[in-house]
Order: sequence, then structure tokens, then C-alpha cells
Amino acid sequence: MSKANLYSSKGVKGQGINLPKSFSEKENLVLLAQAIRVYEWGMHPGLAKTKSRGEVAISKIKIWRQKGTGRARHGARSAPIFVGGGVTHGPTGVKRKLTLPKKMRNKALNIALSQKAKEGKIVVVNKLASLVKTKEASALVAKITDKEKFNKGEKFTFALSSENKSAILALRNIKNVSVLRYSDLNAYSVYFGGVIVVDSEALSSKSDGKSKSEIKDKIAGKKVTQERKNK
Repeated sequence: MSKANLYSSKGVKGQGINLPKSFSEKENLVLLAQAIRVYEWGMHPGLAKTKSRGEVAISKIKIWRQKGTGRARHGARSAPIFVGGGVTHGPTGVKRKLTLPKKMRNKALNIALSQKAKEGKIVVVNKLASLVKTKEASALVAKITDKEKFNKGEKFTFALSSENKSAILALRNIKNVSVLRYSDLNAYSVYFGGVIVVDSEALSSKSDGKSKSEIKDKIAGKKVTQERKNK
């Protein structure tokens, strides 16, 4: 089972926690590459278009008479072999749509998350909703970079729960930091996202059949278990 380091919103490092089973998916690079290609294709505007011989603004009159010139027979100057003529088999401006089934999309996301977990680039932060100022968010990124020994200028992707509007406002102005809802993560955003910083609230809501209370107990350092032992 994959593990990740836990941080507070102030940048204080806690004990490691176990990640859900989705972070321990078996590697499948073919599926991952397929998913990334589909997402890249979706981001491309696909606006390229050329004019055919029927669309170019040029006279359609026969260029010269059929016989007697000593030259080859031709019709209109709009033919593709002439300068200013149409283009043969060029892009039409109609974009083909590439899709991927939901199960394959989810599995590709789990594979990307598992790769990040193996590389040590999954970090869990508790109570991200308490971030209000960009200064606080920038300090958190700096502390994680220093303690995890990431390269300076490393890209960060924060995966937040939908309730964390204050954290979104605090993080969105920082250089090399992108902000997404956890539910909006995909294989592309994870693979090219650098360090993935996951909100503990978002992680607990996506746990593998475990209740939120169980996950919160683990994140809080299993305080409930310790109290029972003390009794």
C-alpha cells in the first residue's frame, strides 16, 4: 500500500498516512499513453482549414484553349497544381472526437496517481480550507519544497475538495501552481502536474469504502485509538 507524508496548512510535517487502494494501481503504460493522447486531442482547438478548388476566389474559366498551344490540357486555374489554386486533401476544419470509456479513464487516473506515489510526489495537507491569504499558501509551498527536497521551481498541482473556495483564491496567483478540484483530476493533469498536493477532506471523500470518520482518525494521528488505550 502506498504512503504519503501529511502536512498541516502551516507546513508542519506529521506522520505518514496510508493512501487508498487507487494509489496502488498496477502499471499500464499503454493505457496511460492512450488516455493522455485523448486529453491532449481534446485540448487542441482543431481550427486548421484549407480551401478546395471549389472554394478559392479565382476565375473558373478555362485557362487556355484545348488544342493548338503546345501545352498540356487544363481546365480552371483553381486546380491544385497552380499557384493560388485549391489544396488537395487538406484539413477541413472538422475535428474528430476521441473518447475513452469511463472505466479506462478512471484506471488511467489511478495509474498516474500510483506513479506519483512511487516517485514520492504525493503530499496530503490537512485543513487546506484554513488558507486565506496567498502569502500563507506560498509559505506552505516553500516549506513542502524544502522538507521534501523537491527542486526549486517544481510544479505543484493542488487537488482540493469543492468546499475550499478560500484555498482556491489563495493558491491561484502563485507561480507554477495550478488548482483543481479532486473530482476534476485526470491522467493528463496528474502526469504533467509535478507534485500532487491532495486536500485531506477530498481524500477522505474518495476513500475505498471507508467512512470519513475512519480516514479523519488516521489523518489526526489515530488520536481516538490512543485515547482508548489510555483508558
